[in-house]
Amino acid sequence: MTRRKIQMKKIDSVTARQVTFSKRRKGLFKKAQELLTLCDAEIALLVFSSTGTLFDFASSSARQVIERRNLYSDVNLVKSYQPSQELQVEGEYFKLNKEIEEKTLEIRQLNGEDLQGLSVKDLRKLEDLLSTSLHRI
Repeated sequence: MTRRKIQMKKIDSVTARQVTFSKRRKGLFKKAQELLTLCDAEIALLVFSSTGTLFDFASSSARQVIERRNLYSDVNLVKSYQPSQELQVEGEYFKLNKEIEEKTLEIRQLNGEDLQGLSVKDLRKLEDLLSTSLHRI
């Protein structure tokens, strides 16, 4: 018997949902234990069931790991993991990447390459830019 892919949606049957939660929770805790053993990581895992029951796993003390996380977040996490900043950085990346492409094309045009698509107006601007550069030299 092979495994079949489970569609990611809420399980309608309460009993089936509870069984799946229990199995997946055990698997999650097993993976946390493996990560702790293999990588010597500090781990705190908190899971609340739909009934509000708390299940936890911690490498040392969950409280110590959470306090360490809070200290880290005060210093570094605020800077690194804000979705609005992530979008801003991504937007800035694309803007700078586009600017690099434009400057590369401009350098090629100054070297006499990629001139076929230019209008007369663009060619005059390029001529003025070359004259200015030549005058500076």
